[in-house]
Amino acid sequence: MRCWALAMAGMMIGALVGLLVPDGAARAETPEIRIQDVIDFYRVYDAGHGAPTAAALQGYLDHGSDGLRQFVGLRHLTGESMAAAMEKRPGMFADAKTCLDVLPAVKRRLSQALPRLGQLYPQAKFPPITILVGQGNTGGTTSPSGVLVGLEALCGASWMDPNPEDRFVHLVSHEYVHVQQPAAEHEPEHPVLLFPALLEGGAEFLAELISGDVGYVRLKAWTKGREREVETQFVTDMDTTNMTPWLYNGVGTAERPGDLAYWVGYRITKAYYVKAKEKRQAVARILTIDAGTAKAFLADSGWTPGMILPDKVALP
Repeated sequence: MRCWALAMAGMMIGALVGLLVPDGAARAETPEIRIQDVIDFYRVYDAGHGAPTAAALQGYLDHGSDGLRQFVGLRHLTGESMAAAMEKRPGMFADAKTCLDVLPAVKRRLSQALPRLGQLYPQAKFPPITILVGQGNTGGTTSPSGVLVGLEALCGASWMDPNPEDRFVHLVSHEYVHVQQPAAEHEPEHPVLLFPALLEGGAEFLAELISGDVGYVRLKAWTKGREREVETQFVTDMDTTNMTPWLYNGVGTAERPGDLAYWVGYRITKAYYVKAKEKRQAVARILTIDAGTAKAFLADSGWTPGMILPDKVALP
């Protein structure tokens, strides 16, 4: 899925062994967090005094982890493209070092948050999380290798959440929900707005449920008092194939922030969860929405534009 959205060697982040219980029961597993690519990048970065050559950067890419190699293919990275990105925005890569300081706390919080997925959804998968450095255009995404986090991009995305520690925790949690969504693996040929809004909104809601908040906290603040207006407009547009006004449209403006459909989908998903009597069954349905069931899910949610919903809901 397109989404926005861990420490140096001495910080000793390694693989954490999950607690395995019988099939069908609630599980508590903690995924491995891989940070060697970050270490390797900043070794090259420092050796090049903040401006490594394309050849040195190609060496970083060629000797990277499985996750980095997946990322290279997804984002078409080369040493030359990275060197060009660093020349254009040197401050992004310099400033990203500041986020190394929050990564130990991020790791601790994720080790508490992510196992809750197994408690809510026994079929949950727990692939590794790879922290890497790209060319500034992806904060978080998923691949067959698990969750891939672009340190430099996410560190610079203060518009998502001004607190960098919270930003990493909630964005990684959002992406980890996408790992559990079969429909997130393949985009339909001609999707209408409602379906991806529910995928992204479901990831936002479940990220909030397990980690304490959504990834796009600024949308909560901006939409306060505008709920009915925004959601009425969404209903008008929800069958369109033109995603641009609602999804994957960047930061946006003060008058209309980007990715507003994340927030509407979050509200629809929350309405469904609040209404459901069996909360774990509700989680399973949220995670298995596809293009063919999106309309039925919307109808069953009981959601209406501007409806009042609790600010936060508790784990079952």
